[in-house]
Amino acid sequence: MGQPHTATPHGSPPALAPPCGLGALWAVRHGQSTANVAFAAAERAGRDARPVPGRDRDVPLSAAGSAQAAALGRWLAGRDAGTGPDLVVCSPYARARQTWRVMADTAAGTYGAGLPVVLDERLRDREMGVYELWPPRVLRDRAPEEAARRERTGEWWYRPPGGEAHTDVAVRVRQFVTELGAAAPGRRVLLVAHDAVIVALRHVLTGIGAEAPDRPPPVPNASVSHWRGDGRRLTAAVWGDTAHLAAPDGGGRDG
Repeated sequence: MGQPHTATPHGSPPALAPPCGLGALWAVRHGQSTANVAFAAAERAGRDARPVPGRDRDVPLSAAGSAQAAALGRWLAGRDAGTGPDLVVCSPYARARQTWRVMADTAAGTYGAGLPVVLDERLRDREMGVYELWPPRVLRDRAPEEAARRERTGEWWYRPPGGEAHTDVAVRVRQFVTELGAAAPGRRVLLVAHDAVIVALRHVLTGIGAEAPDRPPPVPNASVSHWRGDGRRLTAAVWGDTAHLAAPDGGGRDG
């Protein structure tokens, strides 16, 4: 990931990194959800695919997602007091809250188990409006004109009817980060949220003038991204780390 003060490829001035008084920030994407599984199955099913029933905010973790959350809990338990997070802010969506619960249960009896937790609605996943829980394959088959508009507009800027573009998510994430930095100066904060939120966070923390991505970068399930703080600004350190998912002791890089 590029550093906040790096000039853009077109030679424009470097981005102006925003002030943020946090001591450190980690952003965890929830473990694999049942909708993640259904979306992958829809691509394989072709024209037989259907929208996923229910509400996006109620989608739970899959069995594999719960195992990933446990691995995150071992990662958390391996942090030394004074170096790991001391506050958790979580999305209100079920899959994020469940990820945190499994993390905390796995870390029970260690430093990470008793962390204070708050929920914030601004960490919810990107809202897809009338196409909520429609896999891309279903959109292509049932609403080809809309799928074409999505491709033509570009994923960062595409706003489904009644929903949000990534630019809209970035607006609410920017407001959240500004308030969090003012409310919790010096704190080491762990966010448990969604890929759209973490992509928006990366964009916001890069700063004013940051170039929008043609396509949002991937954020793996149960990955950890990390920014170091000096009391004035946050600096990108790790993006989308999943080493802890393969390490039985919860090890891996300091993400």
